[in-house]
Parts: sequence; structure tokens; C-alpha cells
Amino acid sequence: MKYLNFILMLLMLVFAGCDYSPKEIVRSSTVDGRIVNISEKEVLTIQEKEIDFLYHVSKNWSIVPMKNGVNEKVVLLTIDDAPSAYSLEMAKTLRSLNAEAIFFVNGHYLDTPEEKETLKKIYDMGFEIGNHTFNHQLLSDLSESEQRDEIVSLNDTVEEIIGVRPKFFRAPNGVNTDYSRKVVKEEGLTLMNWSFGYDWEEKYNTKESLVTIILNTDLLTNGANILMHDREWTNQALPEIIKGLRQQGFEIIDPKHIKTD
Repeated sequence: MKYLNFILMLLMLVFAGCDYSPKEIVRSSTVDGRIVNISEKEVLTIQEKEIDFLYHVSKNWSIVPMKNGVNEKVVLLTIDDAPSAYSLEMAKTLRSLNAEAIFFVNGHYLDTPEEKETLKKIYDMGFEIGNHTFNHQLLSDLSESEQRDEIVSLNDTVEEIIGVRPKFFRAPNGVNTDYSRKVVKEEGLTLMNWSFGYDWEEKYNTKESLVTIILNTDLLTNGANILMHDREWTNQALPEIIKGLRQQGFEIIDPKHIKTD
């Protein structure tokens, strides 16, 4: 009995010395063969370093394998002008179908707490957030300082909301300048335009017409970088587009496997 009492007292002393107050989350992880305690932020950094980059963006903006044995029959889905009226619903559709995409955002859609919360929800669902400039102005019409502000200020805003800066940049109308390319490189962004897109054309402003053209265009080839927008008809068409692409044998790739600058 004395031995049991001694054990109980010892356990009480041990637990009394433990601090259970809320702190930054830590995890045990193996780093260079050693077991160490690291913060949640450090876990994410290590995970990023461990991501196996399988693809890169080619000069014609398609997604190309970086090594032998990687699936070539892939497409990338991208959604511009986010997070406007339909982005969150589109994100939920993508997630329900286990499909990935890049949401290219504009700063003028991040003016209110509600809009910022929408972006945070999309990011927390696991989607990549891209830079589509702050005000969606044609960069070729702006001064160098204005071009820089359009790109860098949005990076800053996105980081304030989700905690990380974008990795991909898409210029409005796909129009880049020598100076904007310089800023993009300085910011560590990967430049990305697209292979094809149709949902801004009036004749494709219905669910049926948009599904038909995307699934049947001659431009739908291996590595196609598909441009879509936050639009009502695109939102309605998205489930059939995803299912149709898969029926044709295309894999919808995760942007996290695309090498960034």
C-alpha cells in the first residue's frame, strides 16, 4: 500500500508540473533524422519543401511534366475575378468532386470583412490563391509605379488575410509588360496566362453552351490550362465540366505540384 501511495504522489507531482495553458501548437517531427518539436507554421514550411514538383508552366502556358513517368493527360482549372458572387460556391463544388483549382483574386473584391472571410474560407478548403492584380487594370496603360502597386499591394493584402503570399500571377487580359514581368520575378511569382477560355464571350454565357465548348474544343489537349471566371453560368456548368473532363481521361491536377519560381 505504501508503494502504491508513493506512485500516486509521484504522478500528482508530475502532472502538477505540466503547463496545459494554450500555446502555439507544436508537433513532433523527424528532421534530418532527429525528433524535434516544431511549430504549426514550421510544419507547413517543411511540408512545402517536401512537396514533389511534378509539372512546370511552359512557354505557351500549358502544364508540362518535369520527369518521366508523370501523367501527361492533365488539365489545370483556374478561376479569375475571385472572390466575387460565386467563388465560394464554386470552391464547394470543386471540393465535393475532389477537384483542385487556382482562384486568381482581385483586391477590389476584398474590401469588406465578409469578402475577406470568403477568401479565407476558400483558402482553408485547400485551394491555391493567385494574384490577378488589385484593381484589374490593363497593366500596359499604367506607369511603372502603378504596375508595381497593382501587384505588390495585392500580395500584401492576401498575406494579411490568409497568412501566405500568392505563388502565381495572372495579368488582366493576359497583358504583361517588361516591367510587370520584373516585379513578378522580384515577388517570386510564377507567371501564368492560359490555354483557352470562353465564359466571357456572349455566345457562351449559358451553362449548356459553356460545357459543350470546353469539352469539345480542339484546344483541349494534354496540359491545357483552362481559364474560367466567377460567373453565374460558369458556376452552373462547373460540375459537368469536371465530370466531362474526367470521362475523357483527363486528370485535374493539384497546383501544389506545379513548380513555382
